[in-house]
Amino acid sequence: MHPFRPLLLATLALTAVGCSTTQTAAPSPVAKPVAAPTGPVSISNRAMLLFDDAVKSFDAQKKAKAFDYPSLDRKFRAALEADQNLAEAEYNLGVIAERMGKPDEAKARYAAALTKKPSLRQASDNLAIMKQNGGDVAGAVALYQDVLTRYPDDAGSRARLAEIYRQNNDHDKAMELSRAALMRDPMNTNALKVMIRSYLDRKQLAMAKLVALRAVKLDGTDPELHQAVGLILLKEGDREGARLQFKSALEAKADYVPAHVELAQLALNAEDFPGAEEHLRRILQADGKNAAAHVDLGIALKGQGQYDKAMQEYDEAEKLNPDLGATYLNRGIILHKVKDAPERAVELYKKYVALAGGEVALHAEAPVFGLMREAESIVQAKREAKAAEDQAKQMEALQAQQQAAMKAEEAKQKGTPPPPGAATPVSGTGTGTAPQATPANATGAQPPAATPAAGKQAAPAQKNAAPADSEEPTDDLL
Repeated sequence: MHPFRPLLLATLALTAVGCSTTQTAAPSPVAKPVAAPTGPVSISNRAMLLFDDAVKSFDAQKKAKAFDYPSLDRKFRAALEADQNLAEAEYNLGVIAERMGKPDEAKARYAAALTKKPSLRQASDNLAIMKQNGGDVAGAVALYQDVLTRYPDDAGSRARLAEIYRQNNDHDKAMELSRAALMRDPMNTNALKVMIRSYLDRKQLAMAKLVALRAVKLDGTDPELHQAVGLILLKEGDREGARLQFKSALEAKADYVPAHVELAQLALNAEDFPGAEEHLRRILQADGKNAAAHVDLGIALKGQGQYDKAMQEYDEAEKLNPDLGATYLNRGIILHKVKDAPERAVELYKKYVALAGGEVALHAEAPVFGLMREAESIVQAKREAKAAEDQAKQMEALQAQQQAAMKAEEAKQKGTPPPPGAATPVSGTGTGTAPQATPANATGAQPPAATPAAGKQAAPAQKNAAPADSEEPTDDLL
């Protein structure tokens, strides 16, 4: 039959490495196939042989802890096709459908099994449990009470009714029904689980441990019982003992998600980030849409320095659940501490506070407020530094302009030689000679001046020159 839904939630824990948020998703209860059919209906020998072969295959796979549900489905279908009156085969096909994540098919199979064999109360139990898990508590109670009407000594339905009363905080009625179930079936561990949870709810740890140890002796292969003992030890402060019990739960069932959740939480608290990552990935294998597990995986990756991968996990968590405040808090921590983006971090811190119910809903010493003040101080310091830098640049530009103006004024006062090719004005202090007028000759053309061999132009002939004296010495220098 189905085990109870373990209503175990891991607490939120804000640590130096971030806000851990993984919650235990209550797993769907798993039905167990029934054995050979009984009753007045005659079943063909071939159908019985096929059914027995299918049940043996199930038992072998259970012992090996490796189920091949498609092959089991084919075997039970063959038995049902051999004889449509084989209600047990119909029921077991419902169990397989439920384990394969096909709830609608499972419900249809259970209903068909009850039609063929109304006395098959396991089908009623499983239908009731599916209604309970789906939130239809009233429908589940009606089915359990119907079973008790037809089978007054049924212990299983009493235990499940006891769990419903416990969930509604009616512990007296829950304990009464649990004891009544144990009177009819002393080996009924479901009733013991209800008692354990009821004692835990009321913080009666000694009584809870006493019942839990008794239950473990009855069935040491039930992961829920080891999980219950671990939770009790955790409340008592024995973290190492609790960790060993959670590991025992995984030894009983490797994919038992609640144990992975608790072990991941313990690893995060101890800053064992690789260990936490291992358990968190197992959780996400079972439920990839668990937003809280994505946040915690981000924390584990951040602790290993894989900041970009951590941000990807936070992005995935936000897509799955935009109202999960821890997503924004942990993303803000990376932006603040690693990415040098305190402005964005402040926005995310404020969003986390708003989702938590506002400042009045959080303790005044909550770490988020310290982070926010630190980020805001960094933002202010960056603004002041930017303002000082801008002012310094303005002063430098102004000084450069002033120096340029001073140099221009000095150059103007001292004067500077004109650039090559520029015209030179006539002045008393100028070094150039004034251009001479050139008279026109008869033809209107000026005769070219002779050019000496040295490349210097000869001086023009002197007007009205005196006749040369033959007695004067001749200057032979060129």
